[in-house]
Amino acid sequence: MGRRSDHSREQLEALILSAGAELMAEVGLARFSAREVAKRIGYSIGTIHNVFGTYDRLVTAINTRTFLLWAAHLRARLAVAGEDRIAALVAGYFEFARANTHLWNAIYDHHLPDGLVLPQKDQNARAILTEIVIGEVARALHRAPDEAVATLTRSLIATVHGHCSFAIGGAWALMGEAAPEVAALARVREALAVQAAG
Repeated sequence: MGRRSDHSREQLEALILSAGAELMAEVGLARFSAREVAKRIGYSIGTIHNVFGTYDRLVTAINTRTFLLWAAHLRARLAVAGEDRIAALVAGYFEFARANTHLWNAIYDHHLPDGLVLPQKDQNARAILTEIVIGEVARALHRAPDEAVATLTRSLIATVHGHCSFAIGGAWALMGEAAPEVAALARVREALAVQAAG
């Protein structure tokens, strides 16, 4: 039997998220189980459903938590970055992905079922990461963080993500690329140079 009266709903949510993130970090999305999360915290699977509603909403919440941790990692990296803040962003992207590979992959491997919309609070929390990068790209270009900068930033993030994903998945090594992080930074610098010149 679960310890149904031991925690408030808010405490349960935090407990489930913590245990869920720990399990996701250990086993990845493919082997993730809400039932195992319930077992780890000493509650029934029904408690998980009462708090999060569905498996997909639980995974969504864990992924949003990962976004917030990632944003905090980038902020910490930028705090000691010195002048080359773009290099710090790229390094921070690779560092976080390598140190939290299962959590990082779960963000991209999990897809919401048709008809299930990402809650606004999750959208807002996840946007923090992109907003950090938009601010740094605008700063590097000596421009205001307008929509054109935001569009460029999303493309740059996609570029770095592709390099990072190939690196973690082993595709870069198969192609003989020994320094994907260096290559990613070079592509970002090239794009920024073109924008600055234009």
